[in-house]
Amino acid sequence: MEKTIERLRKNGFEVTRFASGEEAADYIAANLSGKTVGIGGSMTVRGLNIYDRIRDNNTVHWHMIVPGDETMAAASAAEVYITSVNAISEEGYIVNIDGRGNRVAGTLMMKDKVYLIVGKNKLAGDLNAAIERARNIAAPLNAKRLEMKTPCAVDGRCHNCSSPDRICNALVVFWRKPGWCRSMEILLVDEELGF
Repeated sequence: MEKTIERLRKNGFEVTRFASGEEAADYIAANLSGKTVGIGGSMTVRGLNIYDRIRDNNTVHWHMIVPGDETMAAASAAEVYITSVNAISEEGYIVNIDGRGNRVAGTLMMKDKVYLIVGKNKLAGDLNAAIERARNIAAPLNAKRLEMKTPCAVDGRCHNCSSPDRICNALVVFWRKPGWCRSMEILLVDEELGF
């Protein structure tokens, strides 16, 4: 983990390490007030109850609470964006796969701050291993959770399918912090979180 943190920082990302997801959620809640906040589809964020912690002091857009394209668009355009990732490689590269593109779009658009909450289970050896993790662990688990009609939802392995329910249509790799993003902070947690 220390080597990954060193590489992430070298690649321009801020990194804060936490012993627990609860501490990471407290940190976000303490740092957000009076902002428009978008939350991407994330079982990590959902499991930490971040929405409940920040909704009273911020305007929060999250399609897991209010479904629909308008909510997804508002979340992507918010000042601050909170989500997780599918994997981080030891080289400090961040990997996300998305079905509709809304979650990756939220991390790509100009923001004051992007928070990426990452459990230790999402650390991978190299970029290929990180992509492998995204395609063959995170995507199948999400497809199964969402009751998608995909081969991966059945057997837990990517088939590079052509299903209309395919959950891995977009792949984003951050090699370095994008220049347009004022701050992209990885909250690295010494617990297993999400998929």
